Amino acid sequence: MPLASIPAYALYGEEDGPDRPAYAHIETIAARSSLHDWEIAPHRHHRSVQVLIVMTGEVEAALDSTRLRLAAPCHVTVPVGAVHGFRFAPASEGWVLTLDQAFAARARGPGDPLGRLLAGGGATTLPEPEARRIALLAAELLALAGVPHDAALFHAVAEALLRSLPREDADSAEDGGEDGRLARFRHLIETHLNGHRPVRFYAAALGMTERTLGRLCLRQLGCTPLEVIHRRVASEAQRLLRYTNATVAQVAEELGFADASYFSRFYLRTTGRRPSAERS
Repeated sequence: MPLASIPAYALYGEEDGPDRPAYAHIETIAARSSLHDWEIAPHRHHRSVQVLIVMTGEVEAALDSTRLRLAAPCHVTVPVGAVHGFRFAPASEGWVLTLDQAFAARARGPGDPLGRLLAGGGATTLPEPEARRIALLAAELLALAGVPHDAALFHAVAEALLRSLPREDADSAEDGGEDGRLARFRHLIETHLNGHRPVRFYAAALGMTERTLGRLCLRQLGCTPLEVIHRRVASEAQRLLRYTNATVAQVAEELGFADASYFSRFYLRTTGRRPSAERS
């Protein structure tokens, strides 16, 4: 029986495909959510980031394993690939901004908060001054989307909006953010997620030794490269177990495990939970 995968869309309900060009899009919350009784079922976007801005009303958000309930004004930023769903209070007002993953190139180096926001997502309430500024920028983006426009102008206004969002880590002392080599390592893991490639494969693809990759991961992430790989495989397994009707054996097969029992032991060792526990 084929695996019932998590739905993936370009925009909710709209089919994605490899030939779709890079794009940026904005619409009101009501434009799509009101057609679905103000509820957006769990899904994901393989090649885009979404930013939800709620100015009036309330939203219940599911972001992978996190559940949030936020009153307006607030925002939720969903990174590429994250499973997410929303339930809005009827007549909630705001916007949904969708940006192709290439937008992340606008980050100015590994320490730029914009890069961390796009890669890791986030959700916060909006203080009044920021909320007013973000509402003006979102309204301008909506106006630009309604007529032929220069894409560079749209991206510039979108960047201004994202840089206006308050950050959860605004008061913490960061050490400069992730090394760019780690971003390439993570991209390779995504590409070969069910291939069970050894660490030496990734090190060679990155043009470094296993020892160098190990030092990089320990310094930046506090774990080994193998742990990075295993955690990503486990997080994908968790998404499939929680958001699809696939059996444990089907999830194991989807992720390249030859034996469901071995997958179950791997999952327990990596997450501290049995796969069956995710059903509840």
